[in-house]
Amino acid sequence: QVQLVESGGGLVQPGGSLRLSCAASGSIFSINGMGWYRQAPGKEREMVAWILSGGGTDYGASVKDRFTISRDNARNTVYLQMNSLKPEDTAVYYCNANLHNGLAFVNYWGQGTQVTVSS
Repeated sequence: QVQLVESGGGLVQPGGSLRLSCAASGSIFSINGMGWYRQAPGKEREMVAWILSGGGTDYGASVKDRFTISRDNARNTVYLQMNSLKPEDTAVYYCNANLHNGLAFVNYWGQGTQVTVSS
């Protein structure tokens, strides 16, 4: 079994910062990439940021230059540093990992963590 456990969400004022963490554990042979998606009420889930095992990154257009994704390969953990937060960043943030569980490459999801940006 593979688990993704997220932490770091909460309430922050506009212009503030938050740091999300996601740790993968369980039957993990290798990780291709890890990242973050978000879903606001009434909207589709969208990609926020993604990082490959080699370090290559990709960001959604709305967060580029404000958010930074990083990864600790030894701990199978991915981080999302969110700066200059805006009310439109309010959403449930989900961790995603594409990893090999010994049988095949599979996409796994975390349970989600709420981020609310409001004054």
